[in-house]
Amino acid sequence: MLPNYASPIERIWFWTFRTMCVLILIFLVSPLLVIIPLSFSSDTFLLYPIPSFSLRWYQEFFGNGVWLNSLQNSFIVAPAATLLATSLGTLAAVGLTSTDFPGKSLLMTILISPMVVPVVIVGVGAYLFFAPIGMSNSYLALILVHAALGVPFVVITVSATLRGFNSNLIRASASLGGNAITTYRRVVFPLIAPGVISGALFAFATSFDEVVVTLFLAGPEQTTLPRQMFGGIKENISPAIAAAATVLILFSIALLLTLEWLRGRAERMRTAKVE
Repeated sequence: MLPNYASPIERIWFWTFRTMCVLILIFLVSPLLVIIPLSFSSDTFLLYPIPSFSLRWYQEFFGNGVWLNSLQNSFIVAPAATLLATSLGTLAAVGLTSTDFPGKSLLMTILISPMVVPVVIVGVGAYLFFAPIGMSNSYLALILVHAALGVPFVVITVSATLRGFNSNLIRASASLGGNAITTYRRVVFPLIAPGVISGALFAFATSFDEVVVTLFLAGPEQTTLPRQMFGGIKENISPAIAAAATVLILFSIALLLTLEWLRGRAERMRTAKVE
C-alpha cells in the first residue's frame, strides 16, 4: 500500500512500477491465452477466429495411441528421474551443509553446473557418452540424464532449508540413543520436507518438459510428450498439439499451486517455531 504521506514522485514511481509489472505479466501469459482457446476449435487448422468450439482434439489426444504412448513414456521417465534426483540431491545437500572441507565450493559448483550449462551441450555430451556403450536409445540413459538436470534444483532448495536448521536437534537425538538413520528419518527429514518436496517438484517439471536431451537420447520407443509435440510441429501442425499444450499448462499450474502451498506451510512452521 502506498502511504498517505508519499511525495508525488513516489506516487508516480509506485504506479509506474506496477503498470510495468502488469504489462510484463501480460506479455508472458499472452501465449498461453492464445493456445488454450485454439485447443477447443473445431477447425483442422490453428487459426482465428474460431469457427466453433469442440472437444474433438481432446478426444484425438486421449484416444490416439501415439499421444498416449508419449504421455506414458513421460510418466515413466519423469517420476524415476525425480526419485533419483531427489535422493542424490538431498544427500548431497545434507553433506555439504553439515560440514566444511577443502573443495566444498568446487563440489557445489559441479553439482549445480547442469543448471548453467546449455541443455544442447548436455545432450551432445550425453549422446557421445552413451552411444558407444549402446545405451543411447534406452530409458535408463534418459532417466540418468534427466536426474542430473534435476539434481541442482534439489540441492539448492534443500540447502536453503537446512540453513535454518538447528543442529542441536541432532545432538539431542544422539543423546537419547537415536542412530544416524533414525535421527534423519524422525528429526531431520520432517523439518526439511518442504524443501525436499519443492526440489522434487522442480526436478519433475524439468524432466517432464525436457525435449532437447530427449532428441539426442530417445529412440522411437522412448518418445516423450514434449518430443512428440516437437515432432508434430515439424511435420504436421494439428490442433491436437494445442490440446496437449493445454494439458501441460494445467499440469504446470497444479505444480505451482503445490509449491505455493508448501511455501506457506514452511512459513507457518517457522512462525510457530519462533512463537
